[in-house]
Amino acid sequence: MTTETNTAFEGFKDAFKNIQNMEVPEAAREFVKKSANTAKDRAAEVFAGSERVTAVIENAVTESVTEAGKISRNIQQAIYEDAEAFFAGIDKLASAKSINEAVQIQSDLLRARGEAFVSRAKATTDYLGKLAANGAKSAQDNFAKAYTKTA
Repeated sequence: MTTETNTAFEGFKDAFKNIQNMEVPEAAREFVKKSANTAKDRAAEVFAGSERVTAVIENAVTESVTEAGKISRNIQQAIYEDAEAFFAGIDKLASAKSINEAVQIQSDLLRARGEAFVSRAKATTDYLGKLAANGAKSAQDNFAKAYTKTA
């Protein structure tokens, strides 16, 4: 049985020996090279795209943090100005020599605070409008940067 088994596998053995020495056709080698180069180019494009997207995200986050800082500083400034106005008002009221004068001072203070409120509301509306317009423009520009495709 051993001889029969050896004889049965002789054909396979010869075929495997021939496969090892078989020459790969030029067209097959070129196809593999071209496929590898195409894959390499695609990987480079994906990497470049991811770099652009990362830069866009960094830019957007930086702009957001900057704007948040500006808003925080403006709120702090408004609180400080309101506190100053309050204490100045108390000082003026304390110097009033009559009830009529105190009522007049109080009316002037309320009018001044109302004007300050209207002024801040207008400035806030203008600021938010500009922020929205700039944000939309920035998003559009960043989107264009992130998704530019080279031919």
